[in-house]
Amino acid sequence: MDRGRLEAFTDGVFAVAITLLALDLSVAGPGHGSLAYQLGHHWPQFVAYLISFLTIGIIWVNHHALVRNIAKVDRVLLFLNLFLLLFVVLIPFATSTMASYLAQPGYDSHVAMAVYAGVFEGMAIAFSALFGWTLKEGRLHQPVPRHARRAAAGRFLAGNVPYLVAISVAFFTPAVSLGLIGAVALYYVFENTPAMSLAEAVPETPPST
Repeated sequence: MDRGRLEAFTDGVFAVAITLLALDLSVAGPGHGSLAYQLGHHWPQFVAYLISFLTIGIIWVNHHALVRNIAKVDRVLLFLNLFLLLFVVLIPFATSTMASYLAQPGYDSHVAMAVYAGVFEGMAIAFSALFGWTLKEGRLHQPVPRHARRAAAGRFLAGNVPYLVAISVAFFTPAVSLGLIGAVALYYVFENTPAMSLAEAVPETPPST
């Protein structure tokens, strides 16, 4: 498979996942209190949408930067990419479930938040595996220097730890867990690993076969 097909398929999945997030944004309409009240009552849906949209967007941006630097697509890469997409398409479900239960009393709100954080943890592990594949020789047009590979991998793996913490915190304070996940999203807006920096210098070339 050439790189173009990999990117096209992945972009399609990202587009569907990010669109599905908006389907749960709604209010009951006239006759159910003022619009301001209804919007305030549905704050978990809007906050969850913002965090999930931002996270999927960051994954898409970093995935594009990583893939455009890949010299050759192989079978292992295809399955690693599918592993990532497995969790990307789960994000809308996890977002909807978490938003529905977050403001509700009881144990279900804790479980819903733990599921939400767990999906993000799975996504982070999958992307780390994808990034780890690129660190071996001959797989990138602009490879990460040997001396920087360990640090680059560590910076990618750093995002896994907060999600694990968020899963644990979810069973005590779901709102704090949500805030932690949002903080991770903001971190990766500005984080730029050596592989991503090098990818920016790679000119757009026809996909390799």
